[in-house]
Amino acid sequence: MSPDLTELAHVARVLEEAHALLKAERERLEQLYGPTPKQEVTAGSPMQTLHGIRDLETSMASAIKEVALAAGYTALGLDRAEHALAMARRPPISFPSGADRMARPLGEDTVRALEMIRDLGYFDGDTAVAIDVALAAPEATYPPDDWDAWAREQRWRAQSD
Repeated sequence: MSPDLTELAHVARVLEEAHALLKAERERLEQLYGPTPKQEVTAGSPMQTLHGIRDLETSMASAIKEVALAAGYTALGLDRAEHALAMARRPPISFPSGADRMARPLGEDTVRALEMIRDLGYFDGDTAVAIDVALAAPEATYPPDDWDAWAREQRWRAQSD
């Protein structure tokens, strides 16, 4: 199936808007916490919150590049268009998992960006479900306090899939 340039343009615009929201949220959080807060590994700490928002922002920037590449290959009629589209549909790394590191309540811009990506329905896999889980979490969940329990849960999830 050949990618539709109109669809890719729409996706790119939504990703660009989500990226702008995440960038604004990062800047707000850096003002709140300072650009390099004390090194803490507790979920939801200032350091982890900044780490999470940076992950989300970087993931959106990468996703925009992948969509733009797919659109470029398509516009030029190159054979790589199909492969580029498949790559662009992969769920972005650290999205929405970056939110798992962040203090609750999540900022309004973070929530809006996550909801926009969920509602877009563009990415393969369980991205929408993962976003809903991240939005519903009452507190930051990563890094875990108990790594053994976390590993057991990951194994259980992998087996139940």
